Amino acid sequence: MNSPQLTLTVVRRSLAVAAGIVFLVFTASINAQVQSQTAVEHGAASHEVTVEHGEVVLVDGNDLVVKMEDGQIRHFPNVPESARAEVDGKQLGIHDLKPGMKLQRTITTTTTPKTITTVQSVTGKVWHVSPPNTVILTLEDGTNQSFKIPKDQKFTVDGRQTDAFGLKKGMKISATKVVEVPQTVIDQERKVSGSMPPPPPAPPADVPILIAEVKAPEVAAEEPAPASLPKTGSMLPLIGLLGLLSAGASFGIRLFRRS
Repeated sequence: MNSPQLTLTVVRRSLAVAAGIVFLVFTASINAQVQSQTAVEHGAASHEVTVEHGEVVLVDGNDLVVKMEDGQIRHFPNVPESARAEVDGKQLGIHDLKPGMKLQRTITTTTTPKTITTVQSVTGKVWHVSPPNTVILTLEDGTNQSFKIPKDQKFTVDGRQTDAFGLKKGMKISATKVVEVPQTVIDQERKVSGSMPPPPPAPPADVPILIAEVKAPEVAAEEPAPASLPKTGSMLPLIGLLGLLSAGASFGIRLFRRS
């Protein structure tokens, strides 16, 4: 007489693969007798775009300081050499940025839900049962493997519910483990663009432009000597001089005669 068949399917959801508790926890190495299939189902992706504006305040090595649109000062340390900003159509690196440049950073966040479903199945005959949590199966290649049974796990045998104590040697078991793990994949794309600071405004056409002029110091011209005596000059000094000379000559002649 054929041994009763047992088929068990358990579906559990978890946020991490390591947290899944399923029908059979394999303690022996899984070989070709345990079949495994994995499928990935993607959900609809959602997109969120964030735009930030700022002005370059300081570039020191690979450190960047930006004044944001709301007046907040933000420090971006250790900007990688590979980072690029498209400024006026040119790709600039961190060392090309200058104070006064206007920058715009666009962040596109894509969120994609997905479900990873892993199905493992094993078929064998009960060789030994150690209630409440261990069963040894003889697989189709004749080898034996030990499996752990979660606490309070129920089995259906011939339409009746039973626990590990209801398993008997010789029963053929086809067990299936299904694990569904929902995950959320988040991708971010960052793009930086900007523009050079505007040139200083030109003065209005009707406003005169002041030009500083350096004037050489003036040198005083020498006054020429007068060609003649001033009209206020007098002949009296000259006449007095001639009289003095005549008196001296007369005195000299007298001394000569006496000698």
